[in-house]
Amino acid sequence: MPGRFFLTREVGGIADPPRLNIAPGQEVITLTAKGAQRMRWGLIPVGRVNARGRPVMETILNARSETVFDKSAYADVKRAVVPVEGWYEWTGEKRHKQPWRITRRDGQLLWFAAIYDIWNGPGGVQVPQVATITCAPSADVRDIHHRMGVILEEDKLDQWFSSDEEIAKTMMQPYPDGRLRVEKADDVDWDGA
Repeated sequence: MPGRFFLTREVGGIADPPRLNIAPGQEVITLTAKGAQRMRWGLIPVGRVNARGRPVMETILNARSETVFDKSAYADVKRAVVPVEGWYEWTGEKRHKQPWRITRRDGQLLWFAAIYDIWNGPGGVQVPQVATITCAPSADVRDIHHRMGVILEEDKLDQWFSSDEEIAKTMMQPYPDGRLRVEKADDVDWDGA
């Protein structure tokens, strides 16, 4: 499941400086049915309350495909896509973790299925926010993580934005085996952005 992204090219008419280490809480380029915009990566579920009736402020980075359309925490969210060149995962024990870079074998962009909404904060602040959707891993990713982001084909993006829930559910599948490249990522500055 994506924990960090990277994107070094322009997408949807939005140009950013090359970003090799996009962390949760930072802005990511997000595509919606209305076009491209920047959103904060991490979703504070609107209207979610704990057992005492107090608002939950926990940030969700990744929503599970199996429950995204059923949980009340995701009520009224809309569908989006987060385009990236790849993402990172880690294996190993604390202080000895190995970072891995995951990309498409053909070098094209990955289109992560996502959900978004607008968080209304104190003082009238409005923050567009997004969370990616995860599913079971493909064979390419299985050895390094038990989940992966739902990756859509570029020609299916309009269908993702506009189809009914039942069709959208059928689109949330592991990416086909053999189409991702997994390689060591020892060259990334994890402290920089």
